Amino acid sequence: APGEPLPELRLAPAALGATVSLTQRLEFAHESDPGGPRSLEALLEVEPALMQLAGFALGQRLITLRWNGTTLDEERDPRLPAQFQSAPVLRDVQLVYWPADAVRAALPPGWTLEDGPGRRALSKNGREWVTVRYDGEPRWEGRTQLTNLSEHYRLTIESRLADE
Repeated sequence: APGEPLPELRLAPAALGATVSLTQRLEFAHESDPGGPRSLEALLEVEPALMQLAGFALGQRLITLRWNGTTLDEERDPRLPAQFQSAPVLRDVQLVYWPADAVRAALPPGWTLEDGPGRRALSKNGREWVTVRYDGEPRWEGRTQLTNLSEHYRLTIESRLADE
């Protein structure tokens, strides 16, 4: 059964407070997916005016998301699995990387964000719905695992700074 509908954060790119360019491997494992985890190579770039995420498999670009703080645009290849939706990806990336104060400011009543060393948790009325574990410091380097108990999936992100 689906859990609590999660808040869409839709935070401004500038709220990250940094400009980053990361190469990532995203592994997406859904409880109901018999095929097991699916993975995508990605390039995530955040500047004050724009967040862009490009996803690739076998060297082919499958999706490009662009978020300017107001509008979320996507270009997608028909081969991209339907479960890969832009709005939840934007939410997850922001939940993982944006500063806790910025995330808290976007949460509806009843929602809380705990933020501590190596871990973050999004809860409603005391029940955790999303947990994030970080291995890297700063948090966008190394391995991060997001567990979404509301929508029943796990997202593992391996990140490193993109070569200039």
